[in-house]
Amino acid sequence: MPSSWGKIFRVSTFGESHGTSVGVVVDGIPAGLPFPQEEIQKDLTRRRPGQNDLTTPRDEADLLIVESGVFQGKTTGSPILMKVNNQNTIGSDYDEMALVFRPSHADYTYSEKYGHRAHVGGGRSSVRETIGRVAAAGLARVILERELGIQTIGWVDSIGPIDSEISESEYPVSRDVVDGFPTRCPKKSSNDTMETLIRKLRDEGDSVGGVVKAIVKNIPPGLGDPVYDKLDADLAKAILSISACKGFEVGSGFSGTRLTGSSHNDEFYVEQETGKVKTRTNNSGGIQGGISNGMELVIRAAFKPTSTIKKEQKTVNSKNEETTLKAKGRHDPCVLPRAVPIVEAVINLVLLDAYLYQRALQPKWFLKYANLNQIPDQN
Repeated sequence: MPSSWGKIFRVSTFGESHGTSVGVVVDGIPAGLPFPQEEIQKDLTRRRPGQNDLTTPRDEADLLIVESGVFQGKTTGSPILMKVNNQNTIGSDYDEMALVFRPSHADYTYSEKYGHRAHVGGGRSSVRETIGRVAAAGLARVILERELGIQTIGWVDSIGPIDSEISESEYPVSRDVVDGFPTRCPKKSSNDTMETLIRKLRDEGDSVGGVVKAIVKNIPPGLGDPVYDKLDADLAKAILSISACKGFEVGSGFSGTRLTGSSHNDEFYVEQETGKVKTRTNNSGGIQGGISNGMELVIRAAFKPTSTIKKEQKTVNSKNEETTLKAKGRHDPCVLPRAVPIVEAVINLVLLDAYLYQRALQPKWFLKYANLNQIPDQN
């Protein structure tokens, strides 16, 4: 079962939803870097369940435990093992699901592929698998911010039929602004309407999906590689690997198909103040030919409604018999608010791996774009 990602910044996640623990092994980090444990914990706390009544009632503190790779507050160069212990598990809620497949969930496909699966809480298909990614990405985020000035900000762009109606001029300036809203849609009128819809469907035993939007500021040109390792292709794979994610867009995405070439093309110009090459529009979303062009990276990710709901549904069991299921357990009526930090996390994982690869491949690029004053002396 594939559980690893990255060429240089290599992450391998482990654990199941109701197992002893979930976490990640990170390889490829040089020795001597300050280890940002508090920052990583902040990211895990933003992802954790039980934040408010819009999320699953499963209440986990998700406290970070570092088992290896760090000594006296700095990385040692050896693999870093980070984990979170599962504490609030109720395995009996899933007894029926050992034999009955939840509609639109991974139960049937996992059973057919492997013949044996951890049915309790969904096992590896549970969103708790993303704890390892978020922990690794907390480290990636700090390195990207320090060495390149990169800042990744995500928010909820829509839930069900309700759009955020946030224009480009209204993009949030920080993650703190986004976190000030329970739905993580940083526009009060839209947030309030979304809250009402989520609570209504939760009370009815149903669920709803939506779209997360994310921007990356200060990304330099040159990240990503042509053909098979395009930056947008790597981002698409990383984001689509998140549980419940069913769609990915960069820049104008599908809406760009409605434009002509003359109206869609991003014309270049030289910014007088900095001498940098810029584009007057950003329909490319910051990526051209699979390589970042220095403009703001713009991404949208679509998430389906939560599969496990309390309404009775028709399904089949492991004996190929038709039956019905009224699921138990604790689940998000809408995954979008908690998906925001996860989308940010996988973006940062991809960007750090691309940065470290480009840094090794082109030393002159590194000297041109890296903030050398912010890179710690590792000797």
